[in-house]
Amino acid sequence: MKIKFSKDFLWGTAISGPQSEGALDKPHESIMDFWYKQNPEDFHNQVGPEVTSNMYLQYREDIEIMKQLKLNSYRTSIQWTRLIKDFETGEPDLKAVAFYRDYFKRVKESGIVISVNLFHFDMPIELQNIGGFENLHVVDLFVKYAETAFKEFGDLVDNWITFNEPVVPIEGGYLYKWYYPKIVDFKRGIQAGYYTILAHSRTVKTFKKMFANDSNKQISIVLNLTPAYPKDNSPENMEAAKIRDLIFNKSFLDPVVKGEFPKELIALFKSENILPIYTKEELKDIKENIIDFLEVNYYQPSRIQSRITPFEGQIMPEKWFENYEWAERRINPHRGWEINPKTLYEIAKDIQQNYNNFKWLVTENGMGVENEHLFKDETGQVQDDYRIDFIKEHLYWLNKAIEEGSSCFGYQMWTFIDCWSWANSYKNRYGLVELDLKTQKRIIKKSGFWFKEMIENGKEIEIEDNLIK
Repeated sequence: MKIKFSKDFLWGTAISGPQSEGALDKPHESIMDFWYKQNPEDFHNQVGPEVTSNMYLQYREDIEIMKQLKLNSYRTSIQWTRLIKDFETGEPDLKAVAFYRDYFKRVKESGIVISVNLFHFDMPIELQNIGGFENLHVVDLFVKYAETAFKEFGDLVDNWITFNEPVVPIEGGYLYKWYYPKIVDFKRGIQAGYYTILAHSRTVKTFKKMFANDSNKQISIVLNLTPAYPKDNSPENMEAAKIRDLIFNKSFLDPVVKGEFPKELIALFKSENILPIYTKEELKDIKENIIDFLEVNYYQPSRIQSRITPFEGQIMPEKWFENYEWAERRINPHRGWEINPKTLYEIAKDIQQNYNNFKWLVTENGMGVENEHLFKDETGQVQDDYRIDFIKEHLYWLNKAIEEGSSCFGYQMWTFIDCWSWANSYKNRYGLVELDLKTQKRIIKKSGFWFKEMIENGKEIEIEDNLIK
């Protein structure tokens, strides 16, 4: 069967500054830079963030590849540690200003809609040392940084984003020790999460003042949504999945779209004495400064059951639920993540039915594969048919939701070029373009040319029957 998308639908890719530019010429270190210097053994093959995909030096070449692939949208991020020379005053580094201006200008002149994110897991180490987003002063400094970025690049950037996946630094830094500073303290994580939302809201407030006379400028946030499926319809498993959804999805989704936190989540945290410190003035800022549209990253759902074993130790989200392994799941064997394309449809329906059909787009969806050199043909091109099938499956369900009235207006792949994935380094490759780490040579994969052909064919896609599950 064939599916088709509208003429004005956005097709593109997403990446981030720290994962693509590297650390060259930065005036400050991020927590990732610092962590690598302290513990390189934490990183796959001890590959750190110094060079990553070298886009700091090769962005002109990469923009030419974007044009070749006919992409009409692109998302990246500014590195706080690159742009700002003085965190307290917001004074920018002039070399960084020149770099980002030329980078963004070339993307825009290529006819590509550019979205720029302000924060992608890269807290400056100096600010983490005073508490990061547990510290209200850091909230103020983030808004100051955002104001500098708006001033320097507001004429070039089409859409702004405050944060990418703001729940992930909480999960990684405050709960599960994925990322530095590897704190295990749920209450501190809740405070950092709340102040992140406050930083977001006050940045939106600043943006709307600065661009009050320009209706073409919009601001958003990127949320990674991981719907929680209960093991069965028993009341205890349904409740467990609901709590998981409240903590990891609705805690950010509701305040940025509706301007308020879910009442059930507030009651849950209050009962455990883990509510964050807050003021009425802060809640007013959150209420009054919602986003213009929502950006959604989707990779996999969560599978949840009520606790089988008693919960012990300091309080964690798992007090109320356990993960379980669904017997029928399909797995990406390289990444260990479930592949469930229909969940993207269900995300679309949730936004349509429960969030007043809020305008949104998919800003990350992709498949990480290890040892992709094993899939090269005799010409040296990666034959990633598995990635093409993955995209087709997800687009089938997204298209179905749009036909049923969902307000989704775009789809961006993670990612443009194989990028550095934090502690995973280059273990799993996601790009439409292959990166040779030794030579920094770029080679378009089969999926990249397929993506181009799909866009050239008027966004019409042939979906084989075996991919519709």
